[in-house]
Amino acid sequence: MSRNIPLLQDNFNGLQHLGVPVSNLEASIAFYRSLGFKRIMASQVDVPEENDTILVAMMEQKGVIIELYQVTRKEMDELRSRKDGHVDHIAFDVADVDKAFHELKEAGFTMVEEKPVFLDFWEKGCKYFAIRGLDGEKLEFNQIM
Repeated sequence: MSRNIPLLQDNFNGLQHLGVPVSNLEASIAFYRSLGFKRIMASQVDVPEENDTILVAMMEQKGVIIELYQVTRKEMDELRSRKDGHVDHIAFDVADVDKAFHELKEAGFTMVEEKPVFLDFWEKGCKYFAIRGLDGEKLEFNQIM
């Protein structure tokens, strides 16, 4: 991981969103609306192995985007037992997610996914992958298609 040339130099666009797991998406949407956020996207991700669905809403105010997602029933107890650490991941916007994936993998970073994952979010979808930081934090690299 130690290099003289910074990684992602021409491929990093900035902060994209903060991912926050929630136990009740509609209640959380109402809470963030009371703070001036507007819902700019809604979607869902089926989790067939758990016979469940993750509901997702992107909330935005003045360029700050928060991804709210209602966790599966299996994850609900763990979420409710947290005292701190409710932000699940920090997502960075990249111009080319595949290029970023290969660059970070070759540099020896701890990859969470085996390859970039496509989600049917936004108008044309998005692709993302995540790495683990030194203390286990999840850093996501995301490209809106």
